[in-house]
Amino acid sequence: MSSFAVNNILFLDIETVPQYSSYNQLPEEWKSLWDIKAAYIIRNKENETAETVYPRAGIYAEFGRIICISCGVVQGSGDQRRIIIKSFYGDDEKIILYQFSEMLNKWSTDGTKYLCAHNGKEFDFPYLCRRLIVNNLPIPRVLQMSGKKPWEVNHLDTLDLWKFGDFKSYTSLNLLARTLGITTPKDDIDGSKVWEVYWKEKNMERIVTYCQKDVVSVAQILLRMNGEPIIKVENIEIKG
Repeated sequence: MSSFAVNNILFLDIETVPQYSSYNQLPEEWKSLWDIKAAYIIRNKENETAETVYPRAGIYAEFGRIICISCGVVQGSGDQRRIIIKSFYGDDEKIILYQFSEMLNKWSTDGTKYLCAHNGKEFDFPYLCRRLIVNNLPIPRVLQMSGKKPWEVNHLDTLDLWKFGDFKSYTSLNLLARTLGITTPKDDIDGSKVWEVYWKEKNMERIVTYCQKDVVSVAQILLRMNGEPIIKVENIEIKG
């Protein structure tokens, strides 16, 4: 595997939820559109309806929204190396995206910078771009893909890197972390429960903590794949 300058990488993870708390809360025009989408999701599956699969709406940028973006950078070297984590979160997606974009633009002004996420090429990066457009916000340069050749897009994906050209299987972040001997981030909730924690429990802090742990795991995985030692737990810093 090619070696990357880890200090020039921003690791990130996003958490998303359906736009509405339940299928019954959908406006009629959106309910009709979801019914069409759900028909593809539930085909050949018995006992599933557009209503029962609505919790999955959050993974589709047209029907969901971002409630948390956690990101992290690696600083220092040797025993002094540490991960600095910061999160943007709340109920107002436009504010979250604006603040994240402002940070991203400032961070990426000098030198060659990379973004890294697990399954980022299929989910996090395109989802961010789509929701930025929905919210009438410009896409930061480091996130842009339009008009670029594949080798000009500085997006890294730990899932993609782990495949080593094999496109037949999907490896979850949890499984990959355990495989590489990294403490798993899935010690509380998983992605399928985020909508419930947000809409029913209304526990944003729990979601933010979960998102931050995923970012740490992505960073540790890339370090391991880069042939470098992982960062000690005491060197993980969460910024307010």
